[in-house]
Amino acid sequence: MRDPANRAQKRAQAKGSIRRIVAGLRAAASPRQNPKAADPVPTDVRSAEWEMSSLHELTRRTLQLDLHLEPGPRLIELIYEIFALEAVAIFDRDLHAVYQAGEWSKDPGELAQNVYHFETTSDDVTTGISRRVLRLGAVPVGSLVLRGETSPLVNDAIGDIAAMTFDRYRATANESRIEAEREAEQLRTAVLDGLAHAYKTPLTAIRAAASGLQEMQRKLSPAQADLVELIDDQARLLSDLTTRLLQTARLAGSDGEASQIAFKLQISTVSAASLLEEACTLLGERAADTQLESPDEKLALRCDRQMISLLLAQYVENACKYSDLGTPIVMRAERTGDEVIFSVRNFGPVIPQSDRERIFDRFYRSASGVAHAAGTGIGLSVAKRVALAHGGSVWAASGAEEGTTFFAAIPLAPANETDAAPAAANQKRSSAL
Repeated sequence: MRDPANRAQKRAQAKGSIRRIVAGLRAAASPRQNPKAADPVPTDVRSAEWEMSSLHELTRRTLQLDLHLEPGPRLIELIYEIFALEAVAIFDRDLHAVYQAGEWSKDPGELAQNVYHFETTSDDVTTGISRRVLRLGAVPVGSLVLRGETSPLVNDAIGDIAAMTFDRYRATANESRIEAEREAEQLRTAVLDGLAHAYKTPLTAIRAAASGLQEMQRKLSPAQADLVELIDDQARLLSDLTTRLLQTARLAGSDGEASQIAFKLQISTVSAASLLEEACTLLGERAADTQLESPDEKLALRCDRQMISLLLAQYVENACKYSDLGTPIVMRAERTGDEVIFSVRNFGPVIPQSDRERIFDRFYRSASGVAHAAGTGIGLSVAKRVALAHGGSVWAASGAEEGTTFFAAIPLAPANETDAAPAAANQKRSSAL
């Protein structure tokens, strides 16, 4: 999405251009004082007055457009009707659409696109065709082709108004899309939370019953004992999955600082090395062969111990699932600036560049990993939200020779604690005075 400040600056520039054009038209429309004769107002001056009035009407009516609907078809009709043109065509680069009105002897789509691609600006008196590149600041966003009796200044103004209208439409569309995504995310979170809670109760009962049957193992036949063990293992897997769904729902408030409102972090000072060890402990035998590296044994950070351990455990579990047999898995923690960079490296399928950001989206799985191991696409999204809740970030690097490494950058201390420290010191000084 475009920066709002830049967009406002571009609109101001376009509006200033229109004001200058209108001022020029007013000057042209003002009758010259001739002391020797009181001649009537020339035809070209009346034309300038009419163009200025038409320009004002176009501006007024484009401001009334419903920007929730694509503006191109209505904008082209307004220009064609208000200025009584023979023909008009507009090319919208973002939508890659051409709008036309009037009669054209050649394909207006090709003509308008050529004006955009070759950045042609001209007024051909012989054919009556005028060409303009639509710009927001210095950035071309489309093109305009007119055939009719309009002055170059007015053609410039029409182009500026069209460019601003397209920009306003895209700003509105972006806002609508963001709001729709937010509402969809809230609904998805509510559904996940409800399903996870609904599954937890019967799963707890199933696991309790399986544990009771295991206590009666002496009375069970080998086949019955195997079935009881299978029930317990699968119930445990379902329980882990529902736990992750609940954690995802808790962390799904929003990104960054706002996510701490939806999920309250339990901040404490934790050794980075102990976080690596706890992540492996959570996975038990599955992470038995994982190598731990922490160059600075005294390295510590202030974070939610349980959540960061969960993040690292997810990274390690991912590495265990997708590693080639017999290859090492390495966990590492080191300080870089004001952050601790945790990483987990393994050797397995290479993640395509196009998937390296999307794999952190909920339910998304890279095509390279789907055939390699089963999964839900939930774990990495939980890891991302844990990092964001701490004011950190996550990313992945992958190559055939260097392997695949998942990173998590976590600040040494939460931003609100860092900001609060100087304030507390100042308050202490004030009270001492």
